[in-house]
Amino acid sequence: MNPHSFFVQQVISALRSVLGSKPVALHEPSFAGNEWLYLKECLDSTYVSSVGKFVDRFELELASFTGAKHAVAVVNGTAALHVSLLLAGVKPGDEVLLPALTFIATANAVAYAQATPHFVDSEERSLGMDARALRDYLSSTTEMRGGHCINRSTGRVIRAIVPMHTFGHPVDIQALLAIAHDFQLQLIEDAAESLGSTVDGRHTGTFGLLGTLSFNGNKTITTGGGGAILTNSDELGARAKHLTTTAKLQHRWNFVHDELGYNYRLPNLNAALGCAQLEQLPSFLDSKRLLFDHYRLAFSAVTGVRLVAEPEGCRSNYWLQTLLLDETLVDQRDALLTATNDVGLMTRPAWKLMHRLPMYSNVPKAPLSMAESLERRLINIPSSSGLVPFVP
Repeated sequence: MNPHSFFVQQVISALRSVLGSKPVALHEPSFAGNEWLYLKECLDSTYVSSVGKFVDRFELELASFTGAKHAVAVVNGTAALHVSLLLAGVKPGDEVLLPALTFIATANAVAYAQATPHFVDSEERSLGMDARALRDYLSSTTEMRGGHCINRSTGRVIRAIVPMHTFGHPVDIQALLAIAHDFQLQLIEDAAESLGSTVDGRHTGTFGLLGTLSFNGNKTITTGGGGAILTNSDELGARAKHLTTTAKLQHRWNFVHDELGYNYRLPNLNAALGCAQLEQLPSFLDSKRLLFDHYRLAFSAVTGVRLVAEPEGCRSNYWLQTLLLDETLVDQRDALLTATNDVGLMTRPAWKLMHRLPMYSNVPKAPLSMAESLERRLINIPSSSGLVPFVP
């Protein structure tokens, strides 16, 4: 710890008042339900791979929970994004709008589709895409030609927009849907972090043409590794299932594949884990909200930092609890990260902005002043659903 930083000491004291004195990870899964029972059923049945009742059950229960008409389980969230871009009509050479402040999977999925990421700014309120800044940017840098949005600088079609619900906080999705409509863009929601988050009672991932989820080991629920595609379109739901299961035509014994497909199927073993996790999801969400309430009280007395709260009209799953430092304290960020991790409290900064990475350093980008500010100021703190607030 920096012994000269009263601020760093205050933050650690606030964390300890909630978490106690033991080491605490950033985010751990909780297995307190039927995980062992369902996994044993898989092993006993021998259906551990891409076919089995738990895959079908998991998809149906995901659709029911989110309100989506269709949910297609896949091997991870990146695969879900990749296929969703293809389903949305993204073609090689197109550009896709996405936030510079995101996990690299969002950008990589665009590259997998042989398209070009086009990075845009975020807002402080939701930490997601800034709809007002985006509209102004597109109005000044693009033109509509033949029903397509054309980037005047590159001459390429901007085909789609992929907002991401950062740390589980819903983005201003209605304003972004209006932009997608006005500029003839397909909207795909990266809802990898926002299972359980809603906007006016409607689940994230169900507003756009398609939405994607992730069930990595650090997510609100986990299948070990896994993801899903959400859509309200019967046609796209069927296409998503077809493409992610190697584009194989249904037949009792024949192997006929009618187009280029992908082996993105979620194994039954992973889906069994997911079914058990889904049963506990309401309690996970309640625990995360309770943890937020305790953190909010603890940090109310710390000057120069605030806990990021759900935007108005939204309900966040509070996947990762997040501190936002004042700009005057950004020089304390690394000292704070070092000190908290040194005492066993795992914290981390936000991702390095996508345009700073070597593979994406030369792609189109809007002015990114707020994203750059947020990159300097955001810190994630322990957020596991199994954390019980410490009582001295």
